[in-house]
Amino acid sequence: MEKGEKETVAFVFAHPDDESFSSSCLIRQLRAAGHRPVLLLATRGDAGQKNGYAVHATREELAAIREKEMERAAAVLGLVAVEHLGLPDGKLQEVGQERLVDGIVAFIERHRPRVVVTFPEDGMNFHPDHVAVSLAVTRAVVGGSCPSVEKLYYVLSDALRASGRKASVVVDTKPDWEAKAEALRAHESQRLAVLRHFGSLDVCPEHRRYESFVLRWERGTDWPDRAETSLLDASGGIAEVRRRCGTTKI
Repeated sequence: MEKGEKETVAFVFAHPDDESFSSSCLIRQLRAAGHRPVLLLATRGDAGQKNGYAVHATREELAAIREKEMERAAAVLGLVAVEHLGLPDGKLQEVGQERLVDGIVAFIERHRPRVVVTFPEDGMNFHPDHVAVSLAVTRAVVGGSCPSVEKLYYVLSDALRASGRKASVVVDTKPDWEAKAEALRAHESQRLAVLRHFGSLDVCPEHRRYESFVLRWERGTDWPDRAETSLLDASGGIAEVRRRCGTTKI
């Protein structure tokens, strides 16, 4: 990437709120630097848990609620586009990989990102929908169906760490915690899940402080092993990830 050039970065997840759990501060930093973060969600989240004002909602009502919540979170994060494939929530492994891959490829062709971010193979928490999305994105990108894409990143999970994978890019959420908390609060129908994962959101929890990403694939190479200062580092660049002294440079 030429110095000063602005890029589209695509995030592909399964449900509204996945982006806020995993990569909200990264998205905000990209947008603040003038880049174009875009988001594709495979489902509308209509099978998600219900609490608070959504506790009595039907599945269709919950889907509409979660789309509105996603709009509020998108405004906080600076996402320039949010699209939903509208596939059955909780049943992505049943709809067929081809259908999911085709939807992802069409999204990438519309937006032409050089960088894509998605779940790791274990889905971060082994959720079947997350696993299905990871597999489909990897097939689309690594299989050559998305020629604009040069780099694919996974959100770094505990299972990946246990297997020996190390973060390529780390974002410290503490300086921007209020924004991450605001995005998470936007997903009000999922309040209990947010509470279990992050606590009250009043302060940045140390054990959830960092958003970490591992470079899964780059221009035909699987698992390039290097640290970077940014998802948008040029190919072959080597830099120290600043784990202890603030956010990464986007």
